[in-house]
Amino acid sequence: MQIEKYKIQAHNDSLLAAHRRRIENSVSEIKDTEDIIQKLIDFQVAIPSWALGTGGTRFGRFSGGGEPRNLEEKMEDIGLLHSLNQSGGAISLHIPWDIPKNIASVKALAAQFGLRFDAMNSNTFQDQPGQEHSYKFGSLQHVNKAVRQQAIDHNIEVIRHGVDLGSESLTVWLADGSCFPGQLNFRKAFQNTLESLKEIYAALPDNWKIFVEYKAFEPNFYSTTVGDWGQSLLYANKLGPKAYTLVDLGHHLANANIEQIVSLLLMEGKLGGFHFNDSKYGDDDLTVGSIKPYQLFLIFNELVEGMEAKGMNHNTDLGWMIDASHNVKDPLEDLLQSIEAIMLSYAQSLIVDRKALAAAQENNDVTAAQEILQNAFRTDMRAIVAEARLRSAGALQPLALFRELKVRENLIKERGLKTIATGL
Repeated sequence: MQIEKYKIQAHNDSLLAAHRRRIENSVSEIKDTEDIIQKLIDFQVAIPSWALGTGGTRFGRFSGGGEPRNLEEKMEDIGLLHSLNQSGGAISLHIPWDIPKNIASVKALAAQFGLRFDAMNSNTFQDQPGQEHSYKFGSLQHVNKAVRQQAIDHNIEVIRHGVDLGSESLTVWLADGSCFPGQLNFRKAFQNTLESLKEIYAALPDNWKIFVEYKAFEPNFYSTTVGDWGQSLLYANKLGPKAYTLVDLGHHLANANIEQIVSLLLMEGKLGGFHFNDSKYGDDDLTVGSIKPYQLFLIFNELVEGMEAKGMNHNTDLGWMIDASHNVKDPLEDLLQSIEAIMLSYAQSLIVDRKALAAAQENNDVTAAQEILQNAFRTDMRAIVAEARLRSAGALQPLALFRELKVRENLIKERGLKTIATGL
């Protein structure tokens, strides 16, 4: 299903008068709104191919129907989302869940929907049908060289698919680790993983990057071989200039200072990108900004400050992607909410008074520094974000239009109630 432009235009026309009042008020109070709006127009967030179906937990999965049955239908859903908000113009594929059967037709479909291919994602945390060796006790870290080679070969295959599609990066997330003391030799596991990553790194095209993702726990609960940003940074530094750390907001122990982590990684030139989600307890994969919106703003505050200090392009110099699993929500509605939260936090970070904040920091004026950040966070940027969508031919209220047009009901009519998307 695709949404015709005239329906978006009709939706916007019905809301335009009220929007004009709100945007005029915002422009009168907020400085440099034209520059902010252009940055919002340029900023794009990738949607992973596995996020279009209903997610689940170890205890159950409750499909809402109308799920995409193949890669082409997943791209169609992302194209639908992008037509509504004009901020989700990229797709990130997970191999082997979404191996393109016909590269030419998949690329043509992406062009039709205005999508580019973001980072490719490998999978060595599951055993696939017909797989010779099991990853039960790890992949790139495994004590058996044959298992390690199988995982290396898979990652190189993923790179080849990415080259065909025009992607320029590979994300490696490892479930490798141990559940019990004594199960694993930590040093050997690290060294095996590093040697495996070196072989994958050697297969990267010149213009490619590799992102090493980390996670504190799960599915292994005693140790993980890439357990935190320090271990990821070690790998990235040892691999070379094309290797970077990738930060998933849910992959930290409780109360970790993620904003400090991203600031230091940016300073070192080793921050590759983000997987956005939210959490209350662990890797909950909840809607972005639904639990800790202030933390999301603080992270963007450090990102903007760090990128500006290095003269980086906000949209293209880092990878931005949503990584969430939806069990009780319509996944398309969840993605619309997540992108809105990202755009709002980004917009709020753009209005922080940097000079005043720097002066407060130099003078140890703790109260003033807090006020500067919280004033930006409490500024209503919804009209500014909506104006960026309007100028890009998106919908003023994407979620409202999604429901008004009964998108999920129409998808169920097209695809059926019992369809299940590939992935977890």
